[in-house]
Amino acid sequence: MSKKICIIGPAYPLRGGLATFNERLAKAYIAQGHQVKIYTFSLQYPSIFFPGKTQFSDDPAPSDLEIDVCINSVNPLNWIAVGKRIAHKEFDLIICRFWIPFMGPSLGTILRQVKDRKKTKIIGLIDNIVPHEKRIGDRSLAQYFVKACDAFIVMSKSVEEELRTFTTTQKIGYAPHPIYDVYKDPIPQSEAKEYLGLDQDQSYLLFFGFIRAYKGLDLLIEAMGDQKVKDTNVKLIVAGEYYDKQEKYESRIKALDISDNILLHTKFISNEEVHYYFCAADLVVQPYHTATQSGISQIAYHFEKPMLVTNVGGLPEIVSHAKNGYVVPVNAENIALSIADFYKEERKQSFIAEVKKKKKEFSWSNFMDAINKL
Repeated sequence: MSKKICIIGPAYPLRGGLATFNERLAKAYIAQGHQVKIYTFSLQYPSIFFPGKTQFSDDPAPSDLEIDVCINSVNPLNWIAVGKRIAHKEFDLIICRFWIPFMGPSLGTILRQVKDRKKTKIIGLIDNIVPHEKRIGDRSLAQYFVKACDAFIVMSKSVEEELRTFTTTQKIGYAPHPIYDVYKDPIPQSEAKEYLGLDQDQSYLLFFGFIRAYKGLDLLIEAMGDQKVKDTNVKLIVAGEYYDKQEKYESRIKALDISDNILLHTKFISNEEVHYYFCAADLVVQPYHTATQSGISQIAYHFEKPMLVTNVGGLPEIVSHAKNGYVVPVNAENIALSIADFYKEERKQSFIAEVKKKKKEFSWSNFMDAINKL
């Protein structure tokens, strides 16, 4: 039976992984015959709090989605008005994205305008309930959001454990992050290298996404300076915009004398270019200090690329060590050992075969089934 479904969270004209996910989820529900509307932010972050260059996408607007750009994250009168507008629509299901405590007051207030309507079920889709970069008051802000929901869906067991410290009565469902299959189809590695102006005979690692302290690029830079990695002659592509201090990374690259081995494409990578970066690489490296789950892993699965992840958060849940990638302790030495092993033992083809098998577990239908069970 067709349902009226509301998704609240980042979407076009905002850019980034959360917006991409929410739009892909909406399309998955539409494909099943449901009516879907997304409510997104007219003001997501005040510019003083935003570390990047812009919050907005240069891509064309999706023509097949209904998106209401209306939420102001810092205006309480707006929260009440938007909440009443959503309540008036009498949706069967609301899926509200939560990824940072700063959004607790706005989203929690919006949902409270709907909560008294017994017809509408409210599911909190939780990326992080405890943020990577903690601040005073985070827990109270997150708790305000939690109390406005009926149930929750999480994408890693570590987030489920953290969420259990906020509620013992509300249901929590788990489903791994689905495959990001919106970035075009895989292309030959030679074609990707040609587009990026890379040496066809050179091997490349990939660090992809916004550069933030918790994502561990510092560890990967140290690993690139390790003689074991130098002996493989591999180079690293860093593809993503700085959300952290640029100088601390680039000064360390110079100090290790590895500037020739690291290609800094430190800009926002548009959806149209994502496939070139993944298809050019042999191994996608996520050397995180802390993590919950990661959309980067699911882009790697889409392009059938092996991964190296650190043993934090939900990352070990989706990579099988020594089968389709590596799960290593959070230090440069172990990262270097695994990179060296990948090339010296020629693991590429056997890992790719296992990636192809594993990716079947991460379908959008499985994710929606987990929501439906709630």
